[in-house]
Amino acid sequence: MIMKKLANFTMSLLLTLVLSLSLIAADKKLPASDDSLYDQVRRKLANDPDVRGGAFEVAVKDGVVTIKGVVEKDKIKSKATKVTMKVKGVKSVDNQLRVSPTRT
Repeated sequence: MIMKKLANFTMSLLLTLVLSLSLIAADKKLPASDDSLYDQVRRKLANDPDVRGGAFEVAVKDGVVTIKGVVEKDKIKSKATKVTMKVKGVKSVDNQLRVSPTRT
């Protein structure tokens, strides 16, 4: 009788430990996928009132974001980098935006 209770207690304790470890592992954040980063960066750039980057080309590879397109001022080019770096998971930005006051 005592052995059976001890076995049940041990099994319950083991199950509790396994479930706890599973929850802890599930709580750790996985790095954002490139597709997810692409979507988030596109949204941030398009919604920024200064950048208005809806027409930019955006590519993401291993967390590195490349932005291409044309802007009117250096200030907008710089802000595009800052906006992109605010997206969680972005490692770096390759800002290839061209500055052209006439936006051709």
